[in-house]
Amino acid sequence: MHRNTLYSIAFLLAGAGCAIPVPPRDAGGPPGAALTAERSEALLQAVLALGDDYRYGGESPRTGFDCSGLVAHVFEQAWGIHLPHSVEAQSEVGTPVSLAQLQPGDLVFYDTQHRPYSHVGIYIGDGRFVHAPKTGAQVRIEELRSRYWASRFDGARRIQPPPER
Repeated sequence: MHRNTLYSIAFLLAGAGCAIPVPPRDAGGPPGAALTAERSEALLQAVLALGDDYRYGGESPRTGFDCSGLVAHVFEQAWGIHLPHSVEAQSEVGTPVSLAQLQPGDLVFYDTQHRPYSHVGIYIGDGRFVHAPKTGAQVRIEELRSRYWASRFDGARRIQPPPER
């Protein structure tokens, strides 16, 4: 992983106790989007999965992850939210958001198998997302604006953390 990416993530997570402006790159995230303590927990869980192996049907660090299993695991660990282990079902949860409205912790969906909503990742800010890509690969960070991902973008959804008790 790139050292600058790790530093950026560590910086974002370090301020978990307060809202931190997330500077947008040329795309993804509105000016002034804030990373709250609740949203930073989801990012932390996503970052902790970096380097874990991809495994079809996988849903834990022990078994490996497929893309929807990674998302379900992150939201269960971060917020106790049970998401379905299906990209298509996850694409119907939460509120739709545009690419320009992305905030860290939002789900990003792609057509990678010649059918809509066949892949999902978690937006981490700065025009990047975490995902479990494919057999033989590991959970990693990608650029939203790369030619491959930009041409396959299907939409994004925001899942709100539960209210603090």
